[in-house]
Amino acid sequence: MELTEVSAPTETPHTKREARTHTLTCKTDQSNKQVAIALRDFVVFFIGGAGDQQSYYFSGPNNNVDDIRQIFMDDARVLKFPVGKFESWPLSYNDFVSEKDLNEKVLRKIPGCSTAVYIIGHSLGAWNGAHLSAVLTDKGYTVRMLLTIDPVGEGAIVWGISNIYRLQPKPKAKYWVNIRAAPLKPNASDGVAEFGEQWEITTGPDVMGRVDVNHADANIMYLRPLNNGKTARQILNESILNLFRGNA
Repeated sequence: MELTEVSAPTETPHTKREARTHTLTCKTDQSNKQVAIALRDFVVFFIGGAGDQQSYYFSGPNNNVDDIRQIFMDDARVLKFPVGKFESWPLSYNDFVSEKDLNEKVLRKIPGCSTAVYIIGHSLGAWNGAHLSAVLTDKGYTVRMLLTIDPVGEGAIVWGISNIYRLQPKPKAKYWVNIRAAPLKPNASDGVAEFGEQWEITTGPDVMGRVDVNHADANIMYLRPLNNGKTARQILNESILNLFRGNA
């Protein structure tokens, strides 16, 4: 696999180093606990859209975000992300809408509030993933990066047949990258995205890009240069490398 050289990013802000022990103050746990903190641990959630991780009205599962996750895992080996310092988890777009599912499928997978959380969502998974970034931040977790890949969910009809948040997301993340599919030759997947209504984002993300890629090809969008000249893949890897160097 050919991997573009990773350089130190200029976009992400710096944070202060912390001591090895820390009083746990997540809003989900009001008791004070002295715990050992691995400051450079992180977790990545890959959130698929309709018909991705599970069947959606007899379509799928197509496992589109699994392709991105595989690229990420290959990069982790090449770039030597320390073994045991991170986890990655695939999720369906509707895996965390209820409080019960949120606790079981997301919160239990995050070791603590100082653990860096990365959220990568596609289609309905990007829409709900943007909401998840706000939910986690409000609970005291650290959402280091949100990557929304052609988010879909504006349509009233899709609200009625899908388990998604109804209000337009108000993401909360230290860094937000958004990619909009704008193919010159649309295919059936673009018709599905049009039915669900793509979320037209004009302000908010730190990096945005419109790419000539079909909606279903999330992995290709992940590899296309955006308006800062970098790919989402590069931006993610640079952020993680900076995390292990003690930077933001």
